[in-house]
Amino acid sequence: MKFSVLMSVYFKENPYFLDQSINSIINQTIVPNEIVLVKDGILTEELNSIINKYIKKYPSLFKIIDFKENQGLGKALREGVKACSYEIIARMDTDDIAVKDRFQKQLSYLRDNIEIDLVGSYIEEFEDNINNVLAIKRVPIHHYDIYNYAKKRNPLNHMTVMYRKQAVLKAGNYKSFSWNEDYYLWVRMLVNSSKMYNLPEVLVHARTGNSMFERRGGKNYAQADIKLQIEYYKLGFINMKEFILNIILRTSIRFLPNKIRAFIYLKFLRSKSI
Repeated sequence: MKFSVLMSVYFKENPYFLDQSINSIINQTIVPNEIVLVKDGILTEELNSIINKYIKKYPSLFKIIDFKENQGLGKALREGVKACSYEIIARMDTDDIAVKDRFQKQLSYLRDNIEIDLVGSYIEEFEDNINNVLAIKRVPIHHYDIYNYAKKRNPLNHMTVMYRKQAVLKAGNYKSFSWNEDYYLWVRMLVNSSKMYNLPEVLVHARTGNSMFERRGGKNYAQADIKLQIEYYKLGFINMKEFILNIILRTSIRFLPNKIRAFIYLKFLRSKSI
């Protein structure tokens, strides 16, 4: 099965992290047929240097989409999906590291389960060094559990997903939605009868740390939560009781001190082992 890898990069990202990420894709047991890389606005010389190094070494592998101005992740991935040449698309973040046989395992699952439109996995969250593991982020495995879990929280680790292009397009593709471009897409796919599955193992090492928990707090994030829940209610995905409970629980955590929010995420929403 031929497939594309979809990535998006913007100027604030770390060149060293990008290098590690692309390298983990190039050295998979099954190498993608193309890497669609969206440059979301003008990049730094350092980032361009890393990208050009790989293009020079693998000229037929890369398809570059250039945005002259930063459009945001939703627009970048929307155009990226449309640019992918193959029906199977794997997402990858530019600061994470894929396990060596990630693509092989996901392709095998999609090949053997033609009714499944998307397959994800667990992630191992690390800080600074890949061996400095903070936690394992588990997600529900089977479709029924994914559907129900999605009513409260994001049921997929975005950087792990591999999906069928037509299922994404049928649900309306990615849309601009601050911090929730992926979660919003998953729910629209579920409403549109797409079937999903998470492999119960770690297939991506995801970079994290205190800064991640800081980004998940504050008024703007709370407002984004409320806006998202309104959309889910309009879609008929959640009822009024679920809407109210979600608003209370999700917005409450946004205004907690960073250390307490980090403790809650690591203590109650993560695990130390599979």
